[in-house]
Amino acid sequence: MQARISGRFTRSEPRGRVREYVTGLVAGLERKNGWTLAERAGEVGPDGMQRLLRRADWDIDGVRDDVRSYAAERLGDRDAVLIADDTGFLKKGIRSAGVQRQYSGTAGRTENCQIGVFLAYASRHGHALVDRELYLPESWTEDRERCRAAGIGDEVEFATKPRLVMAMLERALVAGLPFRWFTADEAYGQVKYLRFWLEQHDVFHVLATRRNDTLVTTGMGQARADHLVAGLPARAWQRVSSGAGAHGPRDYDWARVPIRIGWVPGRGHWLLARRSITDPTEIAYYVCFGPRRSTIADLAWIAGSRWRIEECFQQAKNEAGLDHYQVRSWRAWYAHITLSMLAHAWLAGAKAVAVKGDPAIVSEA
Repeated sequence: MQARISGRFTRSEPRGRVREYVTGLVAGLERKNGWTLAERAGEVGPDGMQRLLRRADWDIDGVRDDVRSYAAERLGDRDAVLIADDTGFLKKGIRSAGVQRQYSGTAGRTENCQIGVFLAYASRHGHALVDRELYLPESWTEDRERCRAAGIGDEVEFATKPRLVMAMLERALVAGLPFRWFTADEAYGQVKYLRFWLEQHDVFHVLATRRNDTLVTTGMGQARADHLVAGLPARAWQRVSSGAGAHGPRDYDWARVPIRIGWVPGRGHWLLARRSITDPTEIAYYVCFGPRRSTIADLAWIAGSRWRIEECFQQAKNEAGLDHYQVRSWRAWYAHITLSMLAHAWLAGAKAVAVKGDPAIVSEA
């Protein structure tokens, strides 16, 4: 992995230090910040590690691209799924880039935090984070002096979380990342301009949405998601597993309703519903677009794959120090998060090749 990213550094000093930084991230340290990583590397203080994140001359986005290509190489599969979600990083004070009191799904409440928006890659070989963006609230973009103090350039404008996802998906498409489906929770699935963009780019998707989402029916009228599902007969429901969970198979009753008149040959639009077996009133809804031959089981499997990004977050935080950083600037956030993603991808890739049983690659890893 060090050889893969070495061309992103113009000088040998940061090139060597990034190896120590990433090695520290995958080491069994309780905390993985500038001090502990420096101590592990035999340095007397954190200045070198902090300089690597804040000012050293290296191509952070280039390393991000290397992480994506590594994931494609080690985990790649044409049936893979891309998953978008955000996670919160609790912070104190008001100086860290993008920080404010905002809802954090990680904490389950409103907290003073930064929000990172991520794209994960999941296949039968494993899963890893492959792209990231720091969400910058309007309270920041409307205060350019505050932005400059945090190292945020004047060219950085406000972008919603779905638009950040669109930018990351576009990079994945341009890079030729092999995948077949995209999924996300209702915070993204209810956003109609995101759904339109996905269709324009022929990206198959299964997106969670709200029960009151208004959808175009095949008769070109409009109806709420829950109203469409309420009219389904009992025979429309099928019991399907959406994959193994932490507590065993995740079995639900599933049904779907065709929506819209397909404007692309060979493509279909559906409203997918997932009903709890134990509580039939508990129903989740998904807007789907994909090959017309897709089955309910196909769509249910994609909907169930969203948990992979939650596992990525947990693994990257616990094993690669994703949330252990002590930096405030825009650049330093991207630098640390990118190196943490690299460390997590390396762990996922090493596991994948170990399972495949390629001794040469395992030895290399």
